[in-house]
Amino acid sequence: MEQFFAALTLSAGYNTALVCIGAALLGAASGAIGVFVLLRKRTLISDAVSHATLPGVALAFIIAQVYFDSGRSLPVLLFGAALSAGLGVLAVDWIKTHTRLTEDAAIGTVLSTFFAVGMVLLTIIQSMSIAGQAGLEGFLLGATSGMLKSEALTIAVAAALVGLAVVLRMKEFSLLCFDESFAAACGYNVRWLDRTLLLLLLGIVVIGLKTVGLVLIIALAIIPPVAARFWTDRVPVLVAIAAGIGASGSYIGAALSASAPNMPTGGLIVLVLFSFFVVSLLISPVRGILAAALKHYRFQRIVHLRQGLLAIAHDEPVLEPLTRSILRRGGFMGGDGQPTVKGQSEARLIERDQKLWNLYREMHPEESHALADWSLKPIGEVLPADTVRVLEQELSPHVVRGDETSRGGAA
Repeated sequence: MEQFFAALTLSAGYNTALVCIGAALLGAASGAIGVFVLLRKRTLISDAVSHATLPGVALAFIIAQVYFDSGRSLPVLLFGAALSAGLGVLAVDWIKTHTRLTEDAAIGTVLSTFFAVGMVLLTIIQSMSIAGQAGLEGFLLGATSGMLKSEALTIAVAAALVGLAVVLRMKEFSLLCFDESFAAACGYNVRWLDRTLLLLLLGIVVIGLKTVGLVLIIALAIIPPVAARFWTDRVPVLVAIAAGIGASGSYIGAALSASAPNMPTGGLIVLVLFSFFVVSLLISPVRGILAAALKHYRFQRIVHLRQGLLAIAHDEPVLEPLTRSILRRGGFMGGDGQPTVKGQSEARLIERDQKLWNLYREMHPEESHALADWSLKPIGEVLPADTVRVLEQELSPHVVRGDETSRGGAA
Protein backbone atom coordinates (compact mmCIF):
# COMPACT_ATOMS: atom_id res chain seq x y z
CA MET A 1 0.00 0.00 0.00
CA GLU A 2 2.89 2.37 0.78
CA GLN A 3 4.37 1.69 -2.64
CA PHE A 4 1.03 2.49 -4.28
CA PHE A 5 0.67 5.84 -2.49
CA ALA A 6 4.30 6.63 -3.30
CA ALA A 7 3.63 5.96 -6.99
CA LEU A 8 0.36 7.89 -6.82
CA THR A 9 2.10 10.97 -5.38
CA LEU A 10 4.98 10.73 -7.91
CA SER A 11 7.48 10.03 -5.12
CA ALA A 12 8.42 6.46 -6.05
CA GLY A 13 11.23 7.46 -8.37
CA TYR A 14 11.71 9.42 -11.54
CA ASN A 15 11.09 6.52 -13.90
CA THR A 16 7.86 5.47 -12.14
CA ALA A 17 6.58 9.05 -12.15
CA LEU A 18 7.35 9.30 -15.86
CA VAL A 19 5.47 6.06 -16.55
CA CYS A 20 2.41 7.26 -14.59
CA ILE A 21 2.37 10.62 -16.38
CA GLY A 22 2.80 8.92 -19.75
CA ALA A 23 -0.07 6.53 -18.96
CA ALA A 24 -2.26 9.48 -17.94
CA LEU A 25 -1.53 11.29 -21.22
CA LEU A 26 -2.27 8.09 -23.12
CA GLY A 27 -5.56 7.68 -21.26
CA ALA A 28 -6.59 11.28 -21.92
CA ALA A 29 -5.85 11.00 -25.65
CA SER A 30 -7.61 7.63 -25.85
CA GLY A 31 -10.72 8.96 -24.12
CA ALA A 32 -10.84 12.02 -26.40
CA ILE A 33 -10.52 10.09 -29.67
CA GLY A 34 -12.82 7.39 -28.31
CA VAL A 35 -15.69 9.90 -28.09
CA PHE A 36 -15.73 10.32 -31.86
CA VAL A 37 -15.18 6.62 -32.50
CA LEU A 38 -18.22 5.95 -30.30
CA LEU A 39 -20.37 8.64 -31.93
CA ARG A 40 -19.26 7.42 -35.35
CA LYS A 41 -20.31 3.88 -34.34
CA ARG A 42 -16.88 2.50 -35.24
CA THR A 43 -16.03 0.88 -31.91
CA LEU A 44 -15.39 -2.56 -33.39
CA ILE A 45 -12.78 -1.20 -35.78
CA SER A 46 -10.53 -0.37 -32.83
CA ASP A 47 -10.57 -4.04 -31.84
CA ALA A 48 -9.52 -5.02 -35.36
CA VAL A 49 -6.75 -2.41 -35.35
CA SER A 50 -5.39 -3.58 -32.00
CA HIS A 51 -5.29 -7.27 -32.93
CA ALA A 52 -3.78 -6.45 -36.31
CA THR A 53 -0.69 -4.99 -34.60
CA LEU A 54 0.62 -8.34 -33.37
CA PRO A 55 2.11 -9.57 -36.71
CA GLY A 56 3.83 -6.20 -37.15
CA VAL A 57 5.40 -6.36 -33.68
CA ALA A 58 6.63 -9.92 -34.28
CA LEU A 59 8.01 -9.22 -37.76
CA ALA A 60 9.67 -5.99 -36.65
CA PHE A 61 11.35 -7.86 -33.80
CA ILE A 62 12.62 -10.63 -36.08
CA ILE A 63 13.99 -8.27 -38.74
CA ALA A 64 15.53 -5.81 -36.28
CA GLN A 65 17.10 -8.54 -34.14
CA VAL A 66 18.49 -10.61 -37.01
CA TYR A 67 19.89 -7.75 -39.10
CA PHE A 68 20.53 -4.92 -36.62
CA ASP A 69 20.61 -6.63 -33.19
CA SER A 70 18.03 -4.13 -31.90
CA GLY A 71 14.85 -6.16 -31.71
CA ARG A 72 13.76 -4.65 -28.37
CA SER A 73 13.80 -1.08 -29.69
CA LEU A 74 10.38 0.37 -28.91
CA PRO A 75 10.25 2.78 -31.91
CA VAL A 76 11.04 -0.13 -34.24
CA LEU A 77 8.36 -2.36 -32.70
CA LEU A 78 5.78 0.44 -32.78
CA PHE A 79 6.64 1.19 -36.41
CA GLY A 80 6.05 -2.44 -37.31
CA ALA A 81 2.80 -2.43 -35.33
CA ALA A 82 1.65 0.71 -37.16
CA LEU A 83 2.33 -0.81 -40.59
CA SER A 84 0.52 -4.02 -39.69
CA ALA A 85 -2.44 -2.15 -38.18
CA GLY A 86 -2.63 0.06 -41.26
CA LEU A 87 -2.80 -3.01 -43.46
CA GLY A 88 -5.58 -4.34 -41.23
CA VAL A 89 -7.62 -1.14 -41.64
CA LEU A 90 -7.12 -1.22 -45.42
CA ALA A 91 -8.14 -4.87 -45.50
CA VAL A 92 -11.37 -4.14 -43.60
CA ASP A 93 -12.13 -1.23 -45.93
CA TRP A 94 -11.42 -3.30 -49.06
CA ILE A 95 -13.58 -6.22 -47.93
CA LYS A 96 -16.44 -3.91 -47.00
CA THR A 97 -16.21 -2.01 -50.31
CA HIS A 98 -15.59 -4.81 -52.81
CA THR A 99 -17.63 -7.68 -51.33
CA ARG A 100 -21.11 -8.17 -50.01
CA LEU A 101 -19.87 -8.66 -46.46
CA THR A 102 -20.87 -6.11 -43.83
CA GLU A 103 -18.31 -4.16 -41.83
CA ASP A 104 -18.65 -6.33 -38.73
CA ALA A 105 -18.03 -9.48 -40.78
CA ALA A 106 -14.98 -7.86 -42.38
CA ILE A 107 -13.68 -6.81 -38.95
CA GLY A 108 -14.13 -10.32 -37.55
CA THR A 109 -12.29 -11.84 -40.51
CA VAL A 110 -9.36 -9.44 -40.37
CA LEU A 111 -9.13 -9.50 -36.56
CA SER A 112 -8.94 -13.27 -36.29
CA THR A 113 -6.61 -13.70 -39.27
CA PHE A 114 -4.06 -11.08 -38.23
CA PHE A 115 -4.08 -12.24 -34.63
CA ALA A 116 -3.54 -15.85 -35.75
CA VAL A 117 -0.58 -14.78 -37.90
CA GLY A 118 0.86 -12.91 -34.95
CA MET A 119 0.56 -15.90 -32.63
CA VAL A 120 2.29 -18.10 -35.20
CA LEU A 121 5.12 -15.58 -35.50
CA LEU A 122 5.49 -15.41 -31.71
CA THR A 123 5.80 -19.21 -31.64
CA ILE A 124 8.47 -19.00 -34.34
CA ILE A 125 10.35 -16.37 -32.32
CA GLN A 126 10.36 -18.64 -29.27
CA SER A 127 11.89 -21.43 -31.34
CA MET A 128 14.65 -19.18 -32.71
CA SER A 129 18.02 -19.00 -31.02
CA ILE A 130 18.12 -15.22 -30.72
CA ALA A 131 18.35 -12.97 -27.68
CA GLY A 132 15.81 -10.44 -26.48
CA GLN A 133 12.73 -12.65 -26.69
CA ALA A 134 11.71 -12.03 -23.09
CA GLY A 135 9.17 -9.26 -22.66
CA LEU A 136 7.39 -9.55 -25.98
CA GLU A 137 4.38 -11.05 -24.20
CA GLY A 138 4.03 -7.68 -22.49
CA PHE A 139 2.54 -6.37 -25.73
CA LEU A 140 -0.43 -8.67 -25.21
CA LEU A 141 -1.57 -7.46 -21.76
CA GLY A 142 0.71 -4.50 -21.12
CA ALA A 143 3.72 -4.19 -18.84
CA THR A 144 5.20 -0.98 -17.45
CA SER A 145 7.36 -2.38 -14.67
CA GLY A 146 10.41 -2.72 -16.91
CA MET A 147 9.76 0.31 -19.10
CA LEU A 148 12.79 2.47 -19.83
CA LYS A 149 12.89 6.24 -19.51
CA SER A 150 13.16 6.67 -23.28
CA GLU A 151 10.15 4.41 -23.85
CA ALA A 152 8.02 6.30 -21.34
CA LEU A 153 9.00 9.61 -22.94
CA THR A 154 8.14 8.28 -26.40
CA ILE A 155 4.68 7.18 -25.23
CA ALA A 156 4.02 10.46 -23.38
CA VAL A 157 5.03 12.72 -26.28
CA ALA A 158 3.16 10.66 -28.89
CA ALA A 159 0.00 10.56 -26.75
CA ALA A 160 0.16 14.33 -26.19
CA LEU A 161 0.46 14.92 -29.96
CA VAL A 162 -2.54 12.69 -30.70
CA GLY A 163 -4.58 14.44 -28.02
CA LEU A 164 -3.67 17.85 -29.47
CA ALA A 165 -4.71 16.70 -32.95
CA VAL A 166 -8.10 15.59 -31.59
CA VAL A 167 -8.67 18.98 -29.94
CA LEU A 168 -7.73 20.87 -33.10
CA ARG A 169 -10.11 18.75 -35.22
CA MET A 170 -12.98 18.61 -32.73
CA LYS A 171 -15.40 20.70 -34.81
CA GLU A 172 -14.77 18.72 -38.00
CA PHE A 173 -15.09 15.37 -36.23
CA SER A 174 -18.34 16.49 -34.61
CA LEU A 175 -19.79 17.36 -38.02
CA LEU A 176 -18.64 14.02 -39.39
CA CYS A 177 -20.29 12.09 -36.56
CA PHE A 178 -23.65 13.91 -36.50
CA ASP A 179 -24.28 15.01 -40.09
CA GLU A 180 -21.94 13.64 -42.73
CA SER A 181 -23.94 15.20 -45.59
CA PHE A 182 -23.82 18.65 -44.00
CA ALA A 183 -20.07 18.30 -43.47
CA ALA A 184 -19.64 17.52 -47.18
CA ALA A 185 -21.86 20.49 -48.09
CA CYS A 186 -19.64 22.74 -45.96
CA GLY A 187 -16.69 21.77 -48.12
CA TYR A 188 -15.04 19.20 -45.87
CA ASN A 189 -13.56 16.06 -47.40
CA VAL A 190 -15.62 13.49 -45.49
CA ARG A 191 -13.56 10.53 -46.64
CA TRP A 192 -10.35 12.26 -45.55
CA LEU A 193 -11.86 13.18 -42.18
CA ASP A 194 -12.91 9.57 -41.63
CA ARG A 195 -9.42 8.37 -42.53
CA THR A 196 -7.91 10.96 -40.19
CA LEU A 197 -10.10 9.69 -37.36
CA LEU A 198 -9.00 6.12 -38.04
CA LEU A 199 -5.37 7.25 -38.28
CA LEU A 200 -5.54 8.89 -34.85
CA LEU A 201 -7.21 5.77 -33.46
CA LEU A 202 -4.44 3.68 -35.00
CA GLY A 203 -1.89 5.96 -33.34
CA ILE A 204 -3.52 5.48 -29.93
CA VAL A 205 -3.60 1.71 -30.38
CA VAL A 206 0.05 1.57 -31.37
CA ILE A 207 1.18 3.92 -28.61
CA GLY A 208 -0.76 2.00 -25.98
CA LEU A 209 0.60 -1.44 -26.83
CA LYS A 210 3.41 -1.27 -24.27
CA THR A 211 1.21 0.20 -21.54
CA VAL A 212 -2.15 -1.60 -21.90
CA GLY A 213 -1.49 -4.34 -24.44
CA LEU A 214 -3.23 -5.11 -27.70
CA VAL A 215 -5.89 -7.29 -26.07
CA LEU A 216 -7.20 -4.51 -23.79
CA ILE A 217 -6.34 -1.30 -25.65
CA ILE A 218 -9.89 -1.19 -27.03
CA ALA A 219 -11.14 -0.68 -23.46
CA LEU A 220 -8.98 2.42 -23.11
CA ALA A 221 -10.69 3.97 -26.14
CA ILE A 222 -14.25 2.84 -25.34
CA ILE A 223 -14.85 2.78 -21.57
CA PRO A 224 -14.01 6.49 -20.89
CA PRO A 225 -16.44 7.92 -23.51
CA VAL A 226 -19.13 5.40 -22.53
CA ALA A 227 -18.79 6.44 -18.89
CA ALA A 228 -18.70 10.13 -19.83
CA ARG A 229 -21.89 9.71 -21.88
CA PHE A 230 -23.82 9.33 -18.62
CA TRP A 231 -22.89 12.87 -17.57
CA THR A 232 -23.54 15.13 -20.56
CA ASP A 233 -24.96 15.52 -24.07
CA ARG A 234 -22.57 18.26 -25.26
CA VAL A 235 -19.62 17.10 -27.35
CA PRO A 236 -16.92 19.44 -25.93
CA VAL A 237 -17.91 18.55 -22.37
CA LEU A 238 -18.12 14.87 -23.35
CA VAL A 239 -14.57 15.00 -24.73
CA ALA A 240 -13.29 16.72 -21.59
CA ILE A 241 -14.95 14.23 -19.22
CA ALA A 242 -13.84 11.22 -21.28
CA ALA A 243 -10.28 12.53 -21.35
CA GLY A 244 -10.41 13.07 -17.58
CA ILE A 245 -11.74 9.58 -16.90
CA GLY A 246 -9.17 8.03 -19.23
CA ALA A 247 -6.31 9.98 -17.65
CA SER A 248 -7.40 9.24 -14.06
CA GLY A 249 -7.99 5.53 -14.70
CA SER A 250 -4.68 5.09 -16.53
CA TYR A 251 -2.75 7.04 -13.89
CA ILE A 252 -4.20 5.02 -11.00
CA GLY A 253 -3.78 1.74 -12.91
CA ALA A 254 -0.12 2.53 -13.68
CA ALA A 255 0.45 3.40 -10.01
CA LEU A 256 -1.09 0.08 -8.97
CA SER A 257 1.13 -1.71 -11.48
CA ALA A 258 4.20 0.00 -10.06
CA SER A 259 3.31 -1.32 -6.59
CA ALA A 260 2.53 -4.81 -7.95
CA PRO A 261 5.01 -5.53 -10.77
CA ASN A 262 3.71 -9.07 -11.33
CA MET A 263 0.20 -7.86 -12.20
CA PRO A 264 -0.64 -6.99 -15.83
CA THR A 265 -0.75 -3.23 -16.26
CA GLY A 266 -3.48 -3.37 -18.89
CA GLY A 267 -5.78 -5.42 -16.68
CA LEU A 268 -5.33 -3.04 -13.73
CA ILE A 269 -6.02 0.04 -15.87
CA VAL A 270 -9.14 -1.50 -17.39
CA LEU A 271 -10.47 -2.51 -13.97
CA VAL A 272 -9.99 1.04 -12.67
CA LEU A 273 -11.74 2.43 -15.74
CA PHE A 274 -14.58 -0.03 -15.23
CA SER A 275 -15.00 1.23 -11.67
CA PHE A 276 -15.42 4.76 -13.10
CA PHE A 277 -18.03 3.36 -15.48
CA VAL A 278 -19.96 1.72 -12.64
CA VAL A 279 -19.91 4.92 -10.58
CA SER A 280 -21.18 6.90 -13.60
CA LEU A 281 -23.86 4.31 -14.26
CA LEU A 282 -25.13 4.55 -10.71
CA ILE A 283 -24.87 8.18 -9.60
CA SER A 284 -24.82 10.31 -12.74
CA PRO A 285 -27.54 12.98 -12.38
CA VAL A 286 -28.21 12.92 -16.13
CA ARG A 287 -28.54 9.23 -17.05
CA GLY A 288 -27.61 7.33 -13.89
CA ILE A 289 -29.75 4.55 -12.48
CA LEU A 290 -30.40 6.35 -9.19
CA ALA A 291 -31.32 9.58 -11.00
CA ALA A 292 -33.70 7.69 -13.27
CA ALA A 293 -35.30 5.96 -10.29
CA LEU A 294 -35.70 9.28 -8.45
CA LYS A 295 -37.17 10.90 -11.57
CA HIS A 296 -39.67 8.05 -11.93
CA TYR A 297 -40.61 8.32 -8.24
CA ARG A 298 -41.24 12.08 -8.56
CA PHE A 299 -43.21 11.60 -11.77
CA GLN A 300 -45.35 8.94 -10.11
CA ARG A 301 -46.13 11.21 -7.16
CA ILE A 302 -47.07 14.13 -9.46
CA VAL A 303 -49.43 11.94 -11.50
CA HIS A 304 -51.11 10.41 -8.43
CA LEU A 305 -51.48 13.80 -6.72
CA ARG A 306 -52.99 15.43 -9.78
CA GLN A 307 -55.36 12.56 -10.49
CA GLY A 308 -56.44 12.48 -6.84
CA LEU A 309 -57.21 16.19 -6.80
CA LEU A 310 -59.15 15.88 -10.07
CA ALA A 311 -61.17 13.07 -8.49
CA ILE A 312 -61.97 15.33 -5.53
CA ALA A 313 -63.01 18.12 -7.89
CA HIS A 314 -65.42 15.74 -9.67
CA ASP A 315 -66.79 14.32 -6.40
CA GLU A 316 -65.40 10.90 -7.26
CA PRO A 317 -64.05 8.45 -4.68
CA VAL A 318 -60.28 8.03 -4.39
CA LEU A 319 -59.63 4.29 -4.19
CA GLU A 320 -55.95 3.97 -5.09
CA PRO A 321 -53.97 3.42 -1.84
CA LEU A 322 -50.90 5.32 -3.06
CA THR A 323 -53.03 8.28 -4.18
CA ARG A 324 -54.85 8.38 -0.83
CA SER A 325 -51.52 8.25 1.01
CA ILE A 326 -50.09 11.14 -1.03
CA LEU A 327 -53.24 13.23 -0.50
CA ARG A 328 -53.13 12.61 3.25
CA ARG A 329 -49.46 13.57 3.50
CA GLY A 330 -50.15 16.77 1.62
CA GLY A 331 -53.08 17.66 3.88
CA PHE A 332 -55.60 17.35 1.03
CA MET A 333 -57.51 14.43 2.58
CA GLY A 334 -58.37 13.56 6.15
CA GLY A 335 -58.00 10.24 7.85
CA ASP A 336 -61.67 9.44 7.15
CA GLY A 337 -61.11 9.72 3.39
CA GLN A 338 -62.95 13.03 3.06
CA PRO A 339 -61.25 15.99 1.36
CA THR A 340 -60.12 18.84 3.58
CA VAL A 341 -60.75 22.53 2.92
CA LYS A 342 -57.23 22.77 1.56
CA GLY A 343 -57.88 19.76 -0.67
CA GLN A 344 -61.11 21.21 -2.07
CA SER A 345 -59.44 24.55 -2.78
CA GLU A 346 -56.49 22.91 -4.52
CA ALA A 347 -58.83 20.58 -6.42
CA ARG A 348 -60.68 23.55 -7.91
CA LEU A 349 -57.39 25.07 -9.04
CA ILE A 350 -56.24 21.80 -10.59
CA GLU A 351 -59.59 21.34 -12.32
CA ARG A 352 -59.41 24.77 -13.90
CA ASP A 353 -55.77 24.17 -14.84
CA GLN A 354 -56.75 20.91 -16.55
CA LYS A 355 -59.52 22.69 -18.47
CA LEU A 356 -56.98 25.23 -19.69
CA TRP A 357 -54.67 22.41 -20.77
CA ASN A 358 -57.53 20.67 -22.62
CA LEU A 359 -58.45 23.94 -24.36
CA TYR A 360 -54.82 24.49 -25.34
CA ARG A 361 -54.72 21.00 -26.86
CA GLU A 362 -57.84 21.82 -28.92
CA MET A 363 -56.47 25.16 -30.12
CA HIS A 364 -52.82 24.08 -30.64
CA PRO A 365 -52.73 20.28 -31.15
CA GLU A 366 -49.25 20.14 -32.69
CA GLU A 367 -47.58 22.35 -30.10
CA SER A 368 -49.25 20.51 -27.21
CA HIS A 369 -47.91 17.12 -28.32
CA ALA A 370 -44.39 18.52 -28.35
CA LEU A 371 -44.56 19.59 -24.69
CA ALA A 372 -42.86 17.17 -22.29
CA ASP A 373 -44.70 18.70 -19.30
CA TRP A 374 -48.16 18.37 -20.84
CA SER A 375 -50.69 18.73 -18.01
CA LEU A 376 -48.18 17.62 -15.36
CA LYS A 377 -47.25 21.12 -14.24
CA PRO A 378 -49.37 24.22 -13.70
CA ILE A 379 -49.97 25.71 -17.10
CA GLY A 380 -48.53 29.04 -16.00
CA GLU A 381 -45.13 27.40 -15.39
CA VAL A 382 -44.96 25.95 -18.91
CA LEU A 383 -46.68 28.39 -21.26
CA PRO A 384 -46.08 32.16 -21.63
CA ALA A 385 -48.30 34.47 -19.59
CA ASP A 386 -49.98 36.00 -22.66
CA THR A 387 -50.90 32.54 -23.96
CA VAL A 388 -52.45 31.64 -20.60
CA ARG A 389 -54.47 34.88 -20.61
CA VAL A 390 -55.86 34.07 -24.07
CA LEU A 391 -56.82 30.59 -22.88
CA GLU A 392 -58.57 32.03 -19.80
CA GLN A 393 -60.52 34.45 -21.98
CA GLU A 394 -61.53 31.59 -24.26
CA LEU A 395 -62.43 29.38 -21.31
CA SER A 396 -64.76 31.90 -19.60
CA PRO A 397 -67.47 31.83 -22.35
CA HIS A 398 -67.33 28.02 -22.28
CA VAL A 399 -67.93 28.03 -18.53
CA VAL A 400 -70.80 30.55 -18.81
CA ARG A 401 -72.49 28.60 -21.58
CA GLY A 402 -72.07 25.41 -19.59
CA ASP A 403 -73.77 27.00 -16.57
CA GLU A 404 -76.65 28.34 -18.70
CA THR A 405 -77.15 24.94 -20.31
CA SER A 406 -77.27 23.25 -16.92
CA ARG A 407 -79.82 25.83 -15.64
CA GLY A 408 -81.92 25.42 -18.80
CA GLY A 409 -81.92 21.66 -18.35
CA ALA A 410 -83.00 22.06 -14.72
CA ALA A 411 -85.90 24.36 -15.74
